[in-house]
Amino acid sequence: MPTSALPPAKPDFPIHGFVAPGFENVRAAFIANFTDGIEVGASLSVRHNGQELVNLWGGFQDSGFTRPWQQDTLVNVYSTTKGVAAIAFATLVEDGLLNYDDPVSNLWPEFRAAADGLTIGQLLSHQSGVPGVAERLTVTDLYDWSKMIGLLEQQQPYWPPGSAAGYHAIHWGFLVGELVRRAAGKSLGAVLAERIAGPLTAEFHLGLAASEHERVADLIGPNHARTTDKLPPPDTTPPRLPKLFPVALLNPSIRPWKDACSAEWRSAEIAAANGQASGDGIARIYDAAANGGAIAGTADADGVRVLEPATLTAANVQEVAMEEDLILAKPMRRSRGFILNTNNEYGPTEGAFGHAGAGGSLGFADPDYGIGFGYAMNQMQPGVVEKTRSDLLVEAVYAALDA
Repeated sequence: MPTSALPPAKPDFPIHGFVAPGFENVRAAFIANFTDGIEVGASLSVRHNGQELVNLWGGFQDSGFTRPWQQDTLVNVYSTTKGVAAIAFATLVEDGLLNYDDPVSNLWPEFRAAADGLTIGQLLSHQSGVPGVAERLTVTDLYDWSKMIGLLEQQQPYWPPGSAAGYHAIHWGFLVGELVRRAAGKSLGAVLAERIAGPLTAEFHLGLAASEHERVADLIGPNHARTTDKLPPPDTTPPRLPKLFPVALLNPSIRPWKDACSAEWRSAEIAAANGQASGDGIARIYDAAANGGAIAGTADADGVRVLEPATLTAANVQEVAMEEDLILAKPMRRSRGFILNTNNEYGPTEGAFGHAGAGGSLGFADPDYGIGFGYAMNQMQPGVVEKTRSDLLVEAVYAALDA
């Protein structure tokens, strides 16, 4: 456990923030995740073209319920980082430094998997054939960029590159990050800060400064989730895992508290898994993505454009149709760094795009409604449930939008 303090038997969860008229049901759903579910601390934001529809935060930053969640609290959002990183990556396309249809080998000839014409778009959509490496890794290895790039360069692909997709859970961040370093001469974290998060005043950090670590909430592993008699127990039957699952997700095994809450993890740049963000930070970025790369001005701020509409259109060209993922063993639609909406994870519109993170975080853009959605939390989901906490929040948001 992150702390030795024992939580109260019936904790009183402080909830703060704002909902626009007509979105009171979203506040109720957010509160219910605490009172009827397993939520410990979380933030939720929904924005529409620069306007705030929902901005809520509450609960606690730790499993002992001693540190209240603040408006500026950050938390590790795991793979929700991938979608935001894809938006930052698109700025290089806009600048003409690379193109999604370019062969990866043009920039990175040393990358063995790129020898037969793997494109940048295919790499971004998890088709490189290198979801992991054969050498046994420790978490410490992930902080050694040169070592990781060297291992990825020499790795024999696990399937013919470009022929299928398999989730690159951690190594996607190194593959994409290396392309950015070679094309732009700087890290993906720097590009994100300079071109996307900074202009949008979005709290989303890839490579968090040590001075900001005290704002980060503790992750709470699924094995430490609260129990409640208001929910059926989750299905904890061990799933049958595809043979490549350990390659992509268990080498190395990353522990939520001991590893992903460490200073080293928070300071690193692993664009697949270690963004430190708030729900509002996620929503601000996806709000711009939902509105052609820009948000309108408000009474308090000028409008901002971070991408051109054509760039976002190019970023969302479908690279993978409803094909079964070789790692996750379920069908998924993918564009160039995003998961495309398939089963209403991002509401009812087919054109919505984004990415979820391990344990429950979620960010997406819905261009049809013009909204950006961001949800970040510290209690990771145990097992499989019929409706996740983010499912309930998404349903509440669209009920309000359609009322």
